[in-house]
Amino acid sequence: MDTRFDELLDFPCMQTFKVMGIADPTLPEQVVECLQEHAPGDYSPRVKPSSKGNYHAVSIGVRVTSKEHMETIYTELAKIDIVRVVL
Repeated sequence: MDTRFDELLDFPCMQTFKVMGIADPTLPEQVVECLQEHAPGDYSPRVKPSSKGNYHAVSIGVRVTSKEHMETIYTELAKIDIVRVVL
């Protein structure tokens, strides 16, 4: 992944990740489980269903320490089977 996060952000910092996936009650749990591996912490995800209810958006604040750390989190969250987009 070739990003410009290091040019745009001062690390360490808090970053909100928005994970959009299939409307599954385990989505927030899977997101938090993934984050615990790469950025252990106490997380309180916010879940918002889509207008038709087919998808859920999970927003979660994470303390990232470097460009590489942030890229790893994006990559690992995208690997969750029911995730469609990570913003």
